[in-house]
Amino acid sequence: MQVFYEKDANLNLLKDKRIAVIGYGSQGHAHSNNLKDSGFDVVVGLPEGSKSRAKAEAAGLEVLYTRDAVDWADLVMVLVPDELAPTVYKNEIEPALKPGKYLLFAHGFGVHFGKIVPPKDVNVFLVAPKGPGHLVRSEYNRGRGVPCLLAVYQDITGDSREIGMAYASAIGGGKAGIIETTFKEETETDLFGEQAVLCGGLTALIKAGYETLTEAGYAPEMAYFECLHEMKLIVDLLYEGGISNMRYSVSNTAEYGDLTRGSRVVTEETKKEMKKILAEIQSGQFADEWMAECDNGKENFKRMEAEGEAHSIEKVGEELRGMMPWLQEKTLVNKQAN
Repeated sequence: MQVFYEKDANLNLLKDKRIAVIGYGSQGHAHSNNLKDSGFDVVVGLPEGSKSRAKAEAAGLEVLYTRDAVDWADLVMVLVPDELAPTVYKNEIEPALKPGKYLLFAHGFGVHFGKIVPPKDVNVFLVAPKGPGHLVRSEYNRGRGVPCLLAVYQDITGDSREIGMAYASAIGGGKAGIIETTFKEETETDLFGEQAVLCGGLTALIKAGYETLTEAGYAPEMAYFECLHEMKLIVDLLYEGGISNMRYSVSNTAEYGDLTRGSRVVTEETKKEMKKILAEIQSGQFADEWMAECDNGKENFKRMEAEGEAHSIEKVGEELRGMMPWLQEKTLVNKQAN
């Protein structure tokens, strides 16, 4: 796997290119503002009545209706949610695509699983920052960057890789590193990480630990601190230097408990279930299930989301966080602005 940096990118390739960023969510606001601040010609494409229009305009960005933005641009970066992307693409993007344009994505979901089928006469590649958009923006403002993945799916003009590397550098990725991959690898590993470890696995583990303690009669506040609040302390150590770094920092008692008990919680049966989850991703089963859920109004999604919000860990956490005002200082997310 090759890694490239700012010195390997030719940002002059974007100098005369017009760039449309479709969407102004977490990634959309980061890409468009970083591109603008890097000196490139960028507009934001949004549907009529979008609540994000005011935020984008307040940031000094020009906003056009989606189809007009695509028609105007040479490069079109699609940064709308996966479940909306096929419809937005079919109705607003595809009709305005012209041969030789560059169609970009930050996640391969739609293309890899055939929910979006680009025409054969446009360039298609992805530039995927390995971090949420608010981090992409904040790191850029610090003069740094978030590592980016680069994958070329369709190269009509013969320069998609170079254009992609320039784009990644323009949003800050060249300062951290640009890693080449494929649509398949980016999509399937991303989904697996979210489902089995980062989101699904982590939240299920936290809630199971919290419930185990509270059901045994321990105070919910104690359970919250031990199973959720202190998770950040451990994750920061992992993020900074890996598993060994975390084990170096914690007490010998904690490390011994880690080494002897962790595998009793995450067992071979757990790994077998992870393999099933990966197989569902690889076969397209999960993608079809998710799109069907969206087509049905997200009934199950909304029910499960509401159940999660009603869990006692959320109420206890809200009360305890109120005792810690420093948690709200220098937050990455400002819902009023990004």
